[in-house]
Amino acid sequence: MKNILGELWHGNISPQEDCRNNTPEMKQLMEYMARHHDDLLKTLSDEQRDIFERFDDCWSEYASLAEEAIFVYAFRLGAQMTLDALHGGGE
Repeated sequence: MKNILGELWHGNISPQEDCRNNTPEMKQLMEYMARHHDDLLKTLSDEQRDIFERFDDCWSEYASLAEEAIFVYAFRLGAQMTLDALHGGGE
């Protein structure tokens, strides 16, 4: 059996990359977003492009923090479910 924590520690498992494009719908949506992003940038002035790129950077940072929070929450929830299953969940 693979040591999942060791694999995670050594970077062999990367949840943020492994699950991001795991469905055809998500992959297609990412392609649409990239195309619309590029199309929008072409229509903006230099000043607007600068503002949009700063917004885009902030959005990326926020999304990364949100993904981390969701990962931590889901991990804790899964651990709690395991504990409840093993110990009867307060029955």
